[in-house]
Amino acid sequence: MTARESILARIRTALGDTAGADEQPVPRDYLTSHVPPDDPAALVDLLHRNLADYRALVHQCHEDELPQRIAGLLAGRGSRTVAVPDGLPAGWLAAAASAVELVPDRGTLTAARLDTVDSVVTGCALAVAETGTIVLDAGPGQGRRLLSLVPDHHVCVVRAPEQVVASVPLALPRLDPRRPQTWISGPSATSDIELDRVEGVHGPRTLEVLLVGAVLTA
Repeated sequence: MTARESILARIRTALGDTAGADEQPVPRDYLTSHVPPDDPAALVDLLHRNLADYRALVHQCHEDELPQRIAGLLAGRGSRTVAVPDGLPAGWLAAAASAVELVPDRGTLTAARLDTVDSVVTGCALAVAETGTIVLDAGPGQGRRLLSLVPDHHVCVVRAPEQVVASVPLALPRLDPRRPQTWISGPSATSDIELDRVEGVHGPRTLEVLLVGAVLTA
């Protein structure tokens, strides 16, 4: 008998005969949300506050203002090059196209090339209000995970209210588990044992979120 077999045999002996034991269902009576999930304005306000608490820069605008707002954010950052994921709506960067070089990614940009790019603009799959989290799943306009990790400045567009959900339990059924997911809660940050915060270690130092739609907060 090998050591492994000996250990497993001792475990079986200690557990005894449980083959006939009745299996008890796992209780699922926990809350799926701590805030009303059917109040769009309240969810957008909560998302805004939690994103800001994570040190993301949050802006709001209506759909027709989006190209100008993106152009303004890029100009304010001093960006000269912008990575563009495949499938990003062409109109989003229309106002910025004359001032920056657009660097399209069709799966060919290397980490070294992206390291020379100033900013990236993406959409998202959805955003979670209770946790201030944005989820990307590599869908159209979101790009590969590399795009949201290497450039130092990430501008992410969230459509409100359709892409805003109250909680993680309500978010998961809307996501395809077969797709690569990136969950972002604020800009990249870490801290050592002394709790000294360092940003930009494994992602962008600056995350700017544009909440776009009719349901806006004051």
